[in-house]
Amino acid sequence: MGWFDEIKSPKIKQVKRSHNSGPTGLWKKCVNCKEILQVQKLEENSQVCPYCDHHYRLSSLERIELLCDQGTFQEIESYPVSTDPLQFVDKKPYDQRLKDLRSQEGAQESVRAGVGQIDGQKISMAVMEFGFMGGSMGVVCGEVIAQAMDVAREQSIPCVVISSSGGARMQEGILSLMQMGKTSVARALLKKKRIPYLSVLTDPTTGGCAASFSMQGDVNLAEPKALIGFAGPRVIQQSIGQSLPEGFQRSEFLEDHGFIDRIVHRHRLKEEISFFVRFFS
Repeated sequence: MGWFDEIKSPKIKQVKRSHNSGPTGLWKKCVNCKEILQVQKLEENSQVCPYCDHHYRLSSLERIELLCDQGTFQEIESYPVSTDPLQFVDKKPYDQRLKDLRSQEGAQESVRAGVGQIDGQKISMAVMEFGFMGGSMGVVCGEVIAQAMDVAREQSIPCVVISSSGGARMQEGILSLMQMGKTSVARALLKKKRIPYLSVLTDPTTGGCAASFSMQGDVNLAEPKALIGFAGPRVIQQSIGQSLPEGFQRSEFLEDHGFIDRIVHRHRLKEEISFFVRFFS
């Protein structure tokens, strides 16, 4: 039973921003402070509310544009393609769902990976795409993240992974869970060769990603108030039958309890990553 149609050697292409995944229309009400926001101003502010600092989700292309020096990011061109080994069907066949998402989102999978520069420093980077099936981690996603780590190891450059995921992809069953082991091994090989690995956790980072590569960075950074954890707070509360502390599984709670190292505002994220890349190098 094959997992991929074909595995090819990574080819590099120049990435182009295909569309803006931000809110549509001229105005938008902030989901946090309820202020009315001008969508154009919100886009100019990197999808951060100017009144309450609420961080909206970014697409993978918006994230690359925010962090990488202009025109330096070269994306892996030939991604492996899932073969739908379980022949999974819910409201529609899984392979049809993938085709529809690829045409709608402009992304081939729930992650983009490639090589770029941050303040002139070369890095290998993987950025998860929450708009593609909730950033779920399937076989291809795990393979691409492992490839990004392998490129960093082969070229002796730092690796940066930006996580935004609802967890493992149920349509691929246990095969998706196996990606926790695959990515953890790739990360361990980075550590063995003393290659810096920076993990950036954004809202949300949950499930199998949080249980593997997302929490294994030499430095784990997080955006403010991001939901981070294995199971969601509602599931945990129902399981244990107790009320959870205020702010449970948010970035601030996890920083207080030693699970992440720093909370970084989106406007300072590139500067912070650049600092740690230079520090470890």
